[in-house]
Amino acid sequence: MKLWHGRFAKSADKSTDEFNASISFDQRLFRQDIRGSIAHCRMLARQGIIPREDAEQIEAGLCGILSDAEAGRIAFDAGMEDIHMGIEGLLTERIGPAGKKLHTARSRNDQVALDLRLYLKDEISSINGSLKTLIGALLGMASENQDVAMPGYTHLQRAQPVTFAFHMLAYCQMFLRDIGRFKDCRSRMDQLPLGAGALSGTPYRTDREYLRAELGFAGICANAMDAVSDRDFALEFLSAASIAMMHLSRFCEELILWSSSEFSFIEMDDGFSTGSSIMPQKKNPDVAELIRGKTGRVYGDLAALLTIMKGLPLAYNKDMQEDKPPIFDAADTLKDCLRIFTEMVSSIKINAPNMENAARKGFLNATDAADYLVEKGVAFRDCHEIIGRIVLRCIEKGQGIEDLSLEELRQFSEHFGEDIYGRIDIRSCISAKKSEGSASFESVAKQIEAFEEILEGI
Repeated sequence: MKLWHGRFAKSADKSTDEFNASISFDQRLFRQDIRGSIAHCRMLARQGIIPREDAEQIEAGLCGILSDAEAGRIAFDAGMEDIHMGIEGLLTERIGPAGKKLHTARSRNDQVALDLRLYLKDEISSINGSLKTLIGALLGMASENQDVAMPGYTHLQRAQPVTFAFHMLAYCQMFLRDIGRFKDCRSRMDQLPLGAGALSGTPYRTDREYLRAELGFAGICANAMDAVSDRDFALEFLSAASIAMMHLSRFCEELILWSSSEFSFIEMDDGFSTGSSIMPQKKNPDVAELIRGKTGRVYGDLAALLTIMKGLPLAYNKDMQEDKPPIFDAADTLKDCLRIFTEMVSSIKINAPNMENAARKGFLNATDAADYLVEKGVAFRDCHEIIGRIVLRCIEKGQGIEDLSLEELRQFSEHFGEDIYGRIDIRSCISAKKSEGSASFESVAKQIEAFEEILEGI
């Protein structure tokens, strides 16, 4: 029998029960639901709203349900409707009439808002721990490969020489921003909704400050109607998760390209690759491709909740029951992808000679040749044109700029001297960068050191 059956002359249709039930997916909130119920029960007793002996029975019963649920001894089914009704129903079965007093001064509306915030706070702590582990792995790779030169790209065309370490540090910055986004998201969701009731508060003299401290929230939702109708915190979480997945996807795209025969910059470990059912020579980067594909799935989770919320009047609406599947899916997907991506990227074999050889082709030293002429007093736009004409000549002759004789270079500008060859060597091009945050070997070493300090403080 439903806990709300008193208003109804007959039971709901079986198909309505099945359609209405959310316990198939929200049962994963049982820990958060019981935690919130214990705090609520203690508060009711402290305030004299229910007898202390009833509160003691309720808390003992909830602890028993928690223990049984964690041990897998409870089978949640559709007849329980949702996790909140399911736990309350079990409690009343186990301890009798005292269990019916637990729901005094609260609603499922503020109860589910509490459960979701507690759940996402825990998930963010886990996700940020995984992001920190990933950054640590990338820093280790950068530190070990500071001397490995490779092409830097724009438009997927070779542009300027950088180092593998510099490239890894760019992703470290991305994932550091992800940590910051999740922290910001957590700070805004860190407001207690419990005590808001259905939408307008409660006539009982509750102590929300006690609940805030007991449940570890930084503050209290200031408006009861907003407390139960708000899902901004969930949308922020899904947005942060989508951006983090986008970063993983971009990284996977590069690993996929780099592992191809056309690049041969890296080799994927066998443990994170698969073969073909028909082509025996194939070694496919399926893990990287699947992470790239799962990014679209998380984007879909964000789009789903935005669409669910876009036309809802205040306060709570049953539509909001559908917030949980996308939240759970995005959290699970991101955590799984972070775990396996970190293992995968840590296992790649770097082909340093191929990277460096690629950096010596494609006129990656052209900008440095132009900068050389700038230092000789030539205006940059003139330098740009001069080097452009030199590159065109080199393409026609199948040579690099460094292959031209000084006499040939002087046909384009009398400002060229013997020192040009030292300036347009690939490693010299990298070393010449002086701006803060640049790709120079010295700058990269400083960036690694700074990042290691940042990581210690996270």
